[in-house]
Amino acid sequence: MTLNEGYKSPWLNEELEILQDAVKKFYEREFVPHVEKWNDQGCVDRDAWLKAGEAGILCASIPEEYGGGGGTFAHEMVITQEQSRAGVGGFGNSVHSGIVAHYVKAYGTEEQKKKWLPKMASGELVGAIAMTEPGTGSDLQGVKTTAKKDGNQYVLNGQKTFITNGQNADLICVVAKTDPEAGAKGTSLIMVETDEVEGFRRGRNLKKLGQKAQDTSELFFDDVKVPLTNLLGEDEGKGFIQLMQQLPQERLIIAVQACCAMEKAVALTAEYTKDRKAFGKSILDFQNTQFKLAECKTEATIARVFVDDCAVKLLDGKLDATTAAMAKWWTTEKENEIVDTCLQFFGGYGYMMEYPIAQMYADARIQKIYGGANEIMKMLIARTL
Repeated sequence: MTLNEGYKSPWLNEELEILQDAVKKFYEREFVPHVEKWNDQGCVDRDAWLKAGEAGILCASIPEEYGGGGGTFAHEMVITQEQSRAGVGGFGNSVHSGIVAHYVKAYGTEEQKKKWLPKMASGELVGAIAMTEPGTGSDLQGVKTTAKKDGNQYVLNGQKTFITNGQNADLICVVAKTDPEAGAKGTSLIMVETDEVEGFRRGRNLKKLGQKAQDTSELFFDDVKVPLTNLLGEDEGKGFIQLMQQLPQERLIIAVQACCAMEKAVALTAEYTKDRKAFGKSILDFQNTQFKLAECKTEATIARVFVDDCAVKLLDGKLDATTAAMAKWWTTEKENEIVDTCLQFFGGYGYMMEYPIAQMYADARIQKIYGGANEIMKMLIARTL
């Protein structure tokens, strides 16, 4: 769903357009019919991951030698966009493929890559990353979860919350302190295979304002023992640096989702206001409607061009953390503003969850919080002034 007929993303080529069509059909056929059920039950069916794996939707940008699609971030963008356009908000593939798999690819040993990535690509393993704690959100240096050496094992203790894929995840990248006295330099990433450990518990599948089908959970680690070989990377204390290196891609994924939401909201509203009548004429005939939607279309187009430019930079290895932070905060702010403006034109129907605009309104709010709260994004940007 694009707002400008003549505009084509500079990173989009013929191969990606073929993928786009295939992914769109997959979501419409396999996922869309189940969205209402998944929303009601609070999570996506586990076999949906296996179907996505069979269709090549998982780990599209992971090398083929590790079971992935051998593509680039552009392939992930196509898949993310089509999921957003289809309205399948609960499927946590952006975390699984766009984040967790890339931590393993970037920092894992050859043995770790061969062990975990093929199963992530097939959907046999579902990935999650456990950063946030009850008392620690965007400030990752304040993490309290510990991973202490005990012979040839790490013993993990701590609690995590707001974890995407929390109920379905089999492979969790845990942010923990291997040296609690060393601050950021004492942070490491420890991989936990949930089926192979004792002391791991899943807490509540949290009831949220939006993204109802996403299993967002509390996780508990009580003397969870994993081999020392489950450390991600060769040395302890590199976790904070690893997180910072991967965050630009994570934040760009959020910006991509925001772009799609803006475009979809404007398109749905333009269509609805053409048909809805008031005082003897369509809502779109009123100047206020035209001006408001003109503003929304303009801002959505600016967001698309900016995010596409960021995508090109990321593909070239040139997207810096500051620009990614700009993209994340600005697009998510505009997403919330535009969806709110568009909902108003639906009148009372805009408040009904059977209308997509209402679901989009509820889903949009978290975009300003996760991936680093927008206030943190502004702090990061301000440091470059």
